[in-house]
Order: sequence, then structure tokens, then C-alpha cells
Amino acid sequence: QVQLVESGGGLVQAGGSLRLSCAASGRTVSSHGMSWFRQAPGKEREFVASINWSSPNTAYAGSVKGRFTISRDNAKNTVYLQMDSLKIEDTAVYYCAARRFSAPTMASDSTYWGQGTQVTVSS
Repeated sequence: QVQLVESGGGLVQAGGSLRLSCAASGRTVSSHGMSWFRQAPGKEREFVASINWSSPNTAYAGSVKGRFTISRDNAKNTVYLQMDSLKIEDTAVYYCAARRFSAPTMASDSTYWGQGTQVTVSS
């Protein structure tokens, strides 16, 4: 079992920045890949970014590439999502997800989920 707890969401003006955190716990967390997804009202949950524990390889959705950065702190079992140049369309509930071995890039591939954290970008 892997438990995920997100934090860091909030209200920010367009053009601003936020950093989300996902604290992972569990016996085998080091063997799991981690991802961020988001879900806006009335829309499906979509992939944002991913990172694997065993390598620095990352992946991003086209809509956030160049603005968001995913990183990890292995010592703290924590994954971060640095969000810069935020846009109104980034408004959503952001979820942390995990899967054994390789980070999920589709919601249906994710094994574990956090409770989500709200990000609201205003004009």
C-alpha cells in the first residue's frame, strides 16, 4: 500500500506561481513512479507530469511544458510540482498518483491516488 497526501494548492492570480507537494508513505514507495493529474469541473481527469523514483526522467503534458516542473526528494519521499506562469485554464483539482515501477500517464493506469488539492487561478 502507498498513501499519498497533497498540499500547496490555493488561489493565485494569472501569471503567478504555486508549488504543490505530494508526500508518499508505504513500504515500497521507492519502487513507484509518481505523476500529477488534474481535473477541472465538467472535464475528465488529465495527465500533467510524471517522474520515476529510479531515474530523473520526466514527462509533461503539452499544455504545461515549459511552465511546470516536476521533481522529487527521495529522502523525504516527496514529489513536487512547481507551477509558474499560471493561466486561468490551469484551474483544477490536482491529484498525485502512483504506480509500481513506472509513472502513470493515464488515469486508468494509476494504482494509488491522493485526495487532491484545489488550484484556482484568477484574472
